[in-house]
Amino acid sequence: MANDQLLDLTQPQRDRLAFVELRVRFIGEIRRQDLVSRFGIQSAAATRDLAVYKDLAPGNIEYDAKAKSYLIGPHFKPVFEFPPERVLSWLTQGFGDGEPTHIKAWVPSETPARLTQPALATLAYVTRAIHQACPLAIEYHSITSGRTQREIVPFALLDNGLRWHVRAYDRKAQEFRDFVITRIRRAEVLKGKPVDAHESSAQDIQWSRIVELELVPHPDQPRPEITEMDYGMQDGVLRMKLRAATAGYILRKWSVDCSPDHSMRGHEFRLWLKDCLAIYGVRNAVLAPGYRAPDQQRQEPAPSEGSYEDA
Repeated sequence: MANDQLLDLTQPQRDRLAFVELRVRFIGEIRRQDLVSRFGIQSAAATRDLAVYKDLAPGNIEYDAKAKSYLIGPHFKPVFEFPPERVLSWLTQGFGDGEPTHIKAWVPSETPARLTQPALATLAYVTRAIHQACPLAIEYHSITSGRTQREIVPFALLDNGLRWHVRAYDRKAQEFRDFVITRIRRAEVLKGKPVDAHESSAQDIQWSRIVELELVPHPDQPRPEITEMDYGMQDGVLRMKLRAATAGYILRKWSVDCSPDHSMRGHEFRLWLKDCLAIYGVRNAVLAPGYRAPDQQRQEPAPSEGSYEDA
């Protein structure tokens, strides 16, 4: 029935209704002014759009007179089917929020597909908890601990290039950790439950700390000038500023040799971290290829990514 009603609407109105659903599903609320600001329409038109969406999907949104906004209904059922990649680009980059349609590309292209994508139903709970600054009750599945019940205080999404995580304070472990979203089940936003000061992102040292890295062509790879071209280096150096909480993931993704003596071998190691001390104290530095803390007496292989992530 909803699809039949959508066909009777103009494309611009379907785009606005898709925006309404995205806001409500993943942020938890929408105001009339959000439509006015996003699409440049009059307040009366925004009011009509919200009324049309309520008629299209009864129970999906409820008006809260006190907050003067529409909130997600307890029995929400999506009308639009969005690909996870598009939802994540909208959440993290703020564009691409129209109705999902298959648009012909201007030029042929292929993008390597991810092997894993978070379920949108789970992602929606996570993002609403982030936006509303609420704790989130979850059932979490860990390789080492199995299934556990936890309360976390999420504040950011984190993409390590292979899968999506949520950065959060873990009340069980009493520390900040990364949780793989595909391992979360039975999530519930604990709206109205207080968040203590020590659970806020401002207290996450690894998140707040910025590390400055200098990457250079690997000394054992031929033709360093090609590497300089590929990575847009200036004076033979690629300078990066990263959150400490993301550094290990990124260095691993780009196969950066982080050993002090550039001892990693293989064609994939085209970059070398010029100063390995730059990531000293970074908790997930264990993920960086070849990294050894200065106080290590012998070379040991870095733990696998799973061993660090398995909260």
